Amino acid sequence: QVHLVESGGGLVQVGESLTLSCEASGMLYDWHILGWYRQAPGKQRELVATISGRGITDAAASVKGRFAISRDDAKMRMTLRLNNLKSEDTAIYYCNARGKGEEYWGQGTQVTVSS
Repeated sequence: QVHLVESGGGLVQVGESLTLSCEASGMLYDWHILGWYRQAPGKQRELVATISGRGITDAAASVKGRFAISRDDAKMRMTLRLNNLKSEDTAIYYCNARGKGEEYWGQGTQVTVSS
């Protein structure tokens, strides 16, 4: 079992930055692929970025070059650095861990980008 808790969301202006954190508890292994997803009002949840235990990352085209994902398994933590935020980045951001048939979600943290 893995328990995930996000933090760091808030209200920012267009062009500003924010760092989201995901703290994990339980049995987190390097074979878990960690990721961030987001869901904007009236839209489906979408993938933002993922990172493997070997540090291989992937990101949605809409955030490439602006968002950066990282993980520290020793500290059981994953972060998402959001730079140059746009109004369309407004969403609830969810932390995810999956692997070997397991999948876990956090409760989400709200990011609101105001113009």
